Amino acid sequence: MSKSIIHLQSVETQQILNISPPQTGLSLQGTVKIPGDKSISHRALMLGAIAEGETVIEGLLLGEDPRSTAECFRAMGAKISPLNSQKVTVQGIGLGQLQEPLDILNAGNSGTTMRLMLGLLASHPDRLFCVTGDSSLRSRPMSRVIKPLQEMGAQIWGRNNNSLAPLAVKGQSLKPIHYHSPIASAQVKSCILLAGLMTEGKTTVTEPALSRDHSERMLQAFGATLEIDSKTNSVTINGHPKLTGQTVIVPGDISSAGFWLVAASIIKGSELLIENVGINPTRTGILEALEMMGADITLENKRLVTGEPVADLRVKSCQLKGCTIAGDIIPRLIDEVPILAVAALFADGKTIIKDAAELRVKESDRLAVMASELTKMGAKITELPDGLEITGGTPLVAAEVDSYTDHRIAMSLAIAALTAQGKTIINRAEAAAISYPEFVNTLKQVCGDQN
Repeated sequence: MSKSIIHLQSVETQQILNISPPQTGLSLQGTVKIPGDKSISHRALMLGAIAEGETVIEGLLLGEDPRSTAECFRAMGAKISPLNSQKVTVQGIGLGQLQEPLDILNAGNSGTTMRLMLGLLASHPDRLFCVTGDSSLRSRPMSRVIKPLQEMGAQIWGRNNNSLAPLAVKGQSLKPIHYHSPIASAQVKSCILLAGLMTEGKTTVTEPALSRDHSERMLQAFGATLEIDSKTNSVTINGHPKLTGQTVIVPGDISSAGFWLVAASIIKGSELLIENVGINPTRTGILEALEMMGADITLENKRLVTGEPVADLRVKSCQLKGCTIAGDIIPRLIDEVPILAVAALFADGKTIIKDAAELRVKESDRLAVMASELTKMGAKITELPDGLEITGGTPLVAAEVDSYTDHRIAMSLAIAALTAQGKTIINRAEAAAISYPEFVNTLKQVCGDQN
């Protein structure tokens, strides 16, 4: 391809992504290597920090969010090697040994960092911690983890009636509880389980639907004793286990794979092989949703890697069809709803996404933002209180759109732009680096854009 169709430019502290696809002849081809799973990367760093001995993490996501986690735990005494290669070592300091930091802990843009870390901070007696984040994180609700922690005896103060960061935490000896979570949230569940590590007795979390189980798998790998009841969506942790450093191999992030699964599905003549993708059953909602839409996806080379199921995904272009995506599948694809909205634009008929109100309190209000930005491109999309209604079949036109500093919005809009007539301008495209630092380079690769 003689002319570059993808151009990234920097303007002061922001990046602008310009995408001008050819009118004919674009197809996506090749093999894609995706970054390490963000959820697993966070948990490996945290558990490595509070375990005894050395933890070696291979395939760690080198994005901004895990860097925030690493910086926070370095400030509390863990020795973590620089995050400049995908092999990172953590010298743990042992359960209950987090040190009182000299400065405020900054979780950046990472809700996972803040919410999971609060469970550990609250359970360290006689230590004071202050936690903040960027402007986006300071606007996101923390009461969903603070309230159950307070039931355990935690002392936490913050803005807006102790629900928004910055937060001050005075560590306490916590008591075990059985918490019935009103929402299916891996962050809520993980926060309480981490707090339960330091209690006398058993701490249980019951959810209305199954959320991702990376914490349970990794806690067990590090030596914690858990009781899991799949019939009631409950998990129980026994307090004061001996956690020992491990070797963790992080699979590729299925959320990142989702962009290529949709891109190859909607662009005619495309075929991509996405290697080393984590296919944990609590995360494969994206595969099930695309299967309902008629996508041509094959799982190859299935295997287990340090307790997590992994496969290579081969996806070929095909005509998608509209469907309804709702109910228990939503917690297993909550992060993939923005890119599924893009897929729906190219499906025959109507696609309805429901039960996804959780998306309103992510890095942005993802329902409102996807509706507004895709509408600028000519999409027929209606915002619902808890989802989106999308009518496929209307060609997209180029427009100037904005990521709202949300990484999943930025990348979803980039995939949509590959199909639009004219030059699409995506403002604040640097947000993609939060979970996928090489996204633009990979986009150029699969488009055959070597300029």
